[in-house]
Amino acid sequence: MKARIPKNIGGGNQNVNAMIKQAQKMQNDITDLQNDIENREFSATSGGGAVEVVVTGKKTVKSLTIKPEVVDPEDIEMLQDLIISAVNEAVNNVEQTTEDEMSKITGGVSLPGLF
Repeated sequence: MKARIPKNIGGGNQNVNAMIKQAQKMQNDITDLQNDIENREFSATSGGGAVEVVVTGKKTVKSLTIKPEVVDPEDIEMLQDLIISAVNEAVNNVEQTTEDEMSKITGGVSLPGLF
């Protein structure tokens, strides 16, 4: 009994090569985007602008500004909450921007471990 080999079997290499090139381009685009985001700054405020925090795309706090009128020695907890809120919002901004811009590159396909 003879095995039948499809006549177009050799043409599959072109599709595989095109797919590999597309994957390499996507990988390069993702690396470029990750580098770009790491070099950006993201800011957020809380308490109506009483506290402002600036973080880098690497999620490192770069600056923290506190308006003097919110510094109440008898209510340290409120100031702590405002700082935590601003930092969390800034970090969430980094993550949301990363997710949004990555989905543009990947076409919405989730690639575990990349971001």
